[in-house]
Amino acid sequence: MILLAVSAAAAVTNMGTSLPAAKGSATTIGSDSSNPSTTTASYAAATAAGSVDYNSRTEGAFASFDFASGTKLPDKATASLGNATFQPGVNVAYVPLTLDRPTPNTVIIRLTTVNGSGTNAAKSNINYQTVDTVVIFRPGDPLRQTVAVPIITAQDGQQFQLKMREAPWGGLQGQSTATVTASSSATATAKATGTFRAPRTFAATGTLQFELQKETHKRSPEGGWNRWATSLANGRTQIANEETGLYLDSSVFPGVEGPVYWSDKGLVLHSQKLKQPIYYEGRNWSYGASVLDGRNYLATQIGYGQYEWDAKMPNRRGAWPAFWLVSTSGWPPEIDVYEGFGQQSYWDFDRHVAHTIHGGANITRTFQSGAVIQTDQAYGWSGYSQDFHRYAIDIQRDYITWFIDGKESYQSVNPFNGFRWYPIMDVAVKTDSAYNDGTGDMIIRGFKIYSTP
Repeated sequence: MILLAVSAAAAVTNMGTSLPAAKGSATTIGSDSSNPSTTTASYAAATAAGSVDYNSRTEGAFASFDFASGTKLPDKATASLGNATFQPGVNVAYVPLTLDRPTPNTVIIRLTTVNGSGTNAAKSNINYQTVDTVVIFRPGDPLRQTVAVPIITAQDGQQFQLKMREAPWGGLQGQSTATVTASSSATATAKATGTFRAPRTFAATGTLQFELQKETHKRSPEGGWNRWATSLANGRTQIANEETGLYLDSSVFPGVEGPVYWSDKGLVLHSQKLKQPIYYEGRNWSYGASVLDGRNYLATQIGYGQYEWDAKMPNRRGAWPAFWLVSTSGWPPEIDVYEGFGQQSYWDFDRHVAHTIHGGANITRTFQSGAVIQTDQAYGWSGYSQDFHRYAIDIQRDYITWFIDGKESYQSVNPFNGFRWYPIMDVAVKTDSAYNDGTGDMIIRGFKIYSTP
């Protein structure tokens, strides 16, 4: 999401899915691939020259990268499949998948087998077993993995394919299809021997600094040192971002359905189609959005540490819920912990999540990097609007790591050292529909903030 609106910003294409223009609009320069580093460039040259050990880990690859105070980010890695051979009579074939450089963020690739063609075609469940799998590269991982395809029986010369289902989530697409051939005369493609990092488990390593509780919860239109604001730093509208929801506060707009209230399940952020339009800043608004903004709430602000929300998401088409962090020194930078693009037709609230960072300075974005992840396919996780789930982020000097229900979902190198953050939780609205399907409410059952030195 983006906080400050000065001009309309276009969507930035990432990870095989177009990340919609975020929460507001701003001057945008380039994208997350616009600032090559000497470190990643040297890796690219070395891989081209064949001098890189693809199986060795790449920790420290960005130690010398100049992030220019959060305005630059290393290039994305390009993932490519390689053709493979196996000996007739073996029970497994290995297909290589490589990155062209160390990745600054998690790369997720969905792969599936496809029958061969012609007289030498190998067929699924006759010559080989169907594979439909996901391969994940995390920052620091080796640059080469292999996908194991079980072989049933194959004659010399028979072939099939392994292909990417779409462009990688978090990376760029190189060779997207590999031909896998049974050959008695060729050396079989070797299994990768590199050591890959296991996903992290969320642990609060900092000191508990803040916990959302009904007894101490306070809010006001502009917020304060001990209370949330019910507006954004730039006001109650995001016209440049084409949002159709007015951020409401019942003390400012008497008679509206409560945009923020406590229920027996938790703190509710309520979005709605208004019974009567509200005239505000020169136009009529037919929808109500809801936000709690911590820009003045000192207890919610940290430099390094962890934020963790326990929440149930809306599922209404046109709802735009998010948990996000903005620099206390001004936008950008920004870190999106969770974002749900209900205004996009492809979006499934129970299976999709978006994790994004925005870099730049002085209301000018210089890069946007992240991933829209179909977590049911990537990790086997789903049901975000059906029940409560935990969304957490760990901000450390080297990496930023995202978690869902305590399990790592994404990681990025941290380009924002030295910044301090405040949280925002909101349900924006971006629709002109009846806005009455499902629910437009986000319910927050818990929220904790841990600070580390």
